[in-house]
Amino acid sequence: MKLRSFSYRDRIALVTVPGILAAGFLIGQVSDSGYGNPWFDTLAKPAAMPPGWVFGLVWSILYAVLGIVLATLFASAPSRARSLALALFLAQLGLNFSWSPLFFTGHRIGPAFIVLAAMMSLSLAATGVIAGISRSAARLMLPYLCWLSFAGYLNLEIWRMNPAG
Repeated sequence: MKLRSFSYRDRIALVTVPGILAAGFLIGQVSDSGYGNPWFDTLAKPAAMPPGWVFGLVWSILYAVLGIVLATLFASAPSRARSLALALFLAQLGLNFSWSPLFFTGHRIGPAFIVLAAMMSLSLAATGVIAGISRSAARLMLPYLCWLSFAGYLNLEIWRMNPAG
């Protein structure tokens, strides 16, 4: 029985998937993200706020998927579109990684919402450019965009319910 060989994208994903997962995990740990954070636990939260385990599960899946999208971009032929897609993707990822320290460590609910809105805008733009490179990679961005929308709602409601932060 012959085993299928790994594609170039698959080999890149062996680095990008664990890399994004590890970065997200480490930033979450350093930022004391989520339930169990004494400041966060005292905040009023909307009724739609999921239990803490949901965030860990969803972010793990989304970070793995983002790693596949990034691998797809790196494996695609060099072009202006690829350069733009990479720039937009990496910019939104940088904002993603800055959100937890801003919110959970800095206790900056309003500025964190602004970062999330910018992240959503960059992610939408990146998805549009990615669609011209790989429709399947653009489709992989859709759950992330949906989760960012939900996270934006939660962030905005927490800000509204806790105006003093």
